[in-house]
Amino acid sequence: MINSKLNRRSFLRGSGVALSLPMLDAMSSGSVARAADKPKDVRRMLAICSPLGIHTPYLFPEKAGKEYDVTPYLKPLQGQRDKFTVISGLMHPDVDGGHSAEQSFLTGAAHPGQPSFKNTISVDQYAAERMGHETRVASLSLSANSAGLSYTRSGVRIPPETRPSRLFATLFLEGSESEKQEQMRRIKDGQSIMDLVREQTKSVTNKLGKEDNQTLDQYFTSVRDVEHRLAKAEQWAKRPKPKVDYEPPTDITDRANFTGRMQLMYDLIFLAFRTDSTRLITFSGAGGNEVVSLKGVDDGWHNLSHHGKDPKKIEQLAIIEQEEMRLFGELLKQLDEVREGEHTLLDQTAIMMGSNLGNASSHNNKNLPIIAAGGRFKHGQHLAFDPDDSPPLCNLLVSYLQHLGLETDEFSTGNGTLTGLDAV
Repeated sequence: MINSKLNRRSFLRGSGVALSLPMLDAMSSGSVARAADKPKDVRRMLAICSPLGIHTPYLFPEKAGKEYDVTPYLKPLQGQRDKFTVISGLMHPDVDGGHSAEQSFLTGAAHPGQPSFKNTISVDQYAAERMGHETRVASLSLSANSAGLSYTRSGVRIPPETRPSRLFATLFLEGSESEKQEQMRRIKDGQSIMDLVREQTKSVTNKLGKEDNQTLDQYFTSVRDVEHRLAKAEQWAKRPKPKVDYEPPTDITDRANFTGRMQLMYDLIFLAFRTDSTRLITFSGAGGNEVVSLKGVDDGWHNLSHHGKDPKKIEQLAIIEQEEMRLFGELLKQLDEVREGEHTLLDQTAIMMGSNLGNASSHNNKNLPIIAAGGRFKHGQHLAFDPDDSPPLCNLLVSYLQHLGLETDEFSTGNGTLTGLDAV
């Protein structure tokens, strides 16, 4: 009989880590996964979603391959033409539900519009479990609206940071002495719980069978990994935060100021990567019922996205989306101007920019607008798939996980890397 103190609900909390005892045969069957190897060099990933879609006739070239003709939305990106690939035809299998599909943009979980829907882990959190402890901040979930793209292993949405001022403070402002002491106390509490759990498990190892002891060996491997993360957390807590030549931002509360709000977030995304404060970021962009402050726009953004092929509405929608692409192009340029050894920051950062809506006007979730930029890939092309017979979008996410140095051939519905997007 196992000691009642050996409770599987002994969770380690307060340090960004959750750990429970493995299920043993003496309890019931189960296992604990080993942590993945660390990446060999500094690789990063950024995923951006435009929640109101992107008008694909202005994005997708008619011609596939490297000699594609530049479309209106690709013009602002041409300075980095050889550093991005525009991809047409992709979708998430069984992901439907119009706007609800945003929940599955980085998870691939089926039928997000159904009442019984339960989400799964997002690609950034899958990566964060394996490499997040290598930076001060394991991952960042950001949003210019109220939605977020990141989900835990149990499918719970991670509340996104929507205020640039708070994000800047998290990354670059030192807390008060009392705040630092509280952070250290939480880390020490975690270490104390680890000591207790280790002592409790030692008392039962002689009473278990061979298979249970093998399971415990796997569990102790996970324990050592958690201890390593706690040690890393303690080291980060004692280190001063990086100094940046950037004034603490003032939050823009006027949703009509679309350009200003997006620019602030992109500035901070750049700084977070530039200082290696994190290597994993998700960002849900702006998009709501507001009338944005751009010349030529006098209707609400959401209403314009439901244009019904009305030329006047499409004309106004294009003004907004061209500004989106201009801002995205500036971010790519900024990343590409920073050297990291033999490469640029853009070369080190695999970026996916797109939407969960293929046709926002009809709430269609097929033929998604996707731009793959940066990372160690051969770019400079239009990669065109048959929308009726395409690989899953998650294959692109598998390519990104491999870019990060993670040894996996699958993620969600992805069963391999994306054909045509070759690694360098």
